[in-house]
Amino acid sequence: MTTAADLAHLNQRRLFPPKVWTALVIAILVMAALPALNLLLPAGSALHVSDYTITVCGRFMCYAMAALALDLAWGYAGILSLGHGIFFALGGYAQGMYLMRAIGRDGTYHSNLPDFMVFLNWKHYPWYWAFTDHFLYAMLLVVLVPGVLAFVFGYFAFRSRIKGVYFSIITQALTYAAMLLFFRNETGFGGNNGFTDFKRILGFDITHPTTRAALYWTTLAVLALMLVVARLVTQSKLGRVLTAVRDAEHRLRFLGYEPLGFKLFVWTLSAVMCGIAGALYVPQIGIINPSEMSTSNSIEMVIWVATGGRGTLIGPIIGAGVINSLKLWFTSVFPDYWLYALGLVFVLVTLFLPQGIVGLVRQIAARAGKVRGAAIGARQNTEGAE
Repeated sequence: MTTAADLAHLNQRRLFPPKVWTALVIAILVMAALPALNLLLPAGSALHVSDYTITVCGRFMCYAMAALALDLAWGYAGILSLGHGIFFALGGYAQGMYLMRAIGRDGTYHSNLPDFMVFLNWKHYPWYWAFTDHFLYAMLLVVLVPGVLAFVFGYFAFRSRIKGVYFSIITQALTYAAMLLFFRNETGFGGNNGFTDFKRILGFDITHPTTRAALYWTTLAVLALMLVVARLVTQSKLGRVLTAVRDAEHRLRFLGYEPLGFKLFVWTLSAVMCGIAGALYVPQIGIINPSEMSTSNSIEMVIWVATGGRGTLIGPIIGAGVINSLKLWFTSVFPDYWLYALGLVFVLVTLFLPQGIVGLVRQIAARAGKVRGAAIGARQNTEGAE
């Protein structure tokens, strides 16, 4: 006979509970159908999905990846980063370098160099642009640049046992310094304008509806894969150690575990995931500039995670969608007051929803279960008395 303890243990071993699997499959199928409705139905049809909607949904999925990456570090290992925007932007710049090289002679000055380099009278590409005309090499940069930066920075920070608010401030300072560096024209990244006016990706017209649909589906598939990988990590023994690092790092060290390797792994993995999100973001939005490294963007990522539910994986994805949908509406109606509204949302979430949207849903479900259990118990007692 299967006991309640056996069922609980079985649920822990599953990647996702059956209800969550069902919800995920439905959500993925609905999201995957949107580009098909855009391609197959005429613009006048009631079910037609506009190009703008496809672009917005693709952007939101990239934000969801970034939120998921941050939740892996903050929600499970207690590493609060206020500078994850740097990893997102570095992945975007690595992708943007390939896209700029793919323009060829289509630019204003009809040169093999990007227009901003011709304008600055550059004669050739800088050495760090070498081989970026190869897609696979650019994708390697998407993974390596954020990963190596995170590994080196994390190694010295974690070895020095910097954590808490001090670590958060340092990550914010690092991102701000990188933003100032990328704003300079002589760095070879387009200055404050960044990269834009992309033409082709892998030889295909980047503005063609079919190409946009392919980018959208790729983004959806990568988001689903990241969710599975994050779930596998957090459910493994490594995930339990990461939780111990978050809750009782000193006690973990006393038991013989050295937290450095565990923190460094999850920090680097989180940075790589964020870089991949940035790389998928750029071809869909059509621009990457240093403003993506602004501290406000990194703080927004934290708010996405907190709103959805820290340490839940699904929550940050929901939080990214909710906050960015609110931002899309608010900036069109009250554009000057969005930052005030965002601050108010964060305060309200901190005070009244400390476990986020997912935590609220769990509380409601638990209360409903208790009420249902009490009603069943009362019914059984009544039937027994009869």
